[in-house]
Amino acid sequence: MKNLFILFAAVLTLASCSKDVKELAAPTETGANTFGASIDGKLWAPQGFGIAPTAPLVEASFTGASGYLINARNFGSSPTETEFEIYLANVTGPGTYQLNQDAGYERRGISYGFYTERRGMPKHQWITSSSATGTVVITKLDLANHIIAGTFSFTARDTYGDAGPITVTDGRFDVKIQ
Repeated sequence: MKNLFILFAAVLTLASCSKDVKELAAPTETGANTFGASIDGKLWAPQGFGIAPTAPLVEASFTGASGYLINARNFGSSPTETEFEIYLANVTGPGTYQLNQDAGYERRGISYGFYTERRGMPKHQWITSSSATGTVVITKLDLANHIIAGTFSFTARDTYGDAGPITVTDGRFDVKIQ
């Protein structure tokens, strides 16, 4: 029994080790539940496992009033967790959506890009604003098959800690809408 516990602990430790992302998933429009970006030149993709082993690392949801929330998490760098959140308001179909308004703490009803780093509690929270802007290009919005896909890039400022701004480029997502 003791050997089984040691084996389980070793597997869990190896599974939670940070793995550098070597390349981003190819851009697709099939509902493949992929997400990735480059943050200040370093590739980022969802890794690890969700809050529960069956919880998704990438998800999208319709929030009502033509809004969509896209979320991707990386729990593979334990104890540091990172997460992307992109909210798009007033989506009418494929097209370019601006991330250029001051969303504030509540972040409701305004399109924004958000990235956070935390160790239990947030350490840094970067968000787009009127002075740190970006765009999301929706290339596919298929409501019949519940698919939202596109690309994104933005600059964001840390509103929680004292880190400098980040630049997110080469962002892509292809997610099933739940």
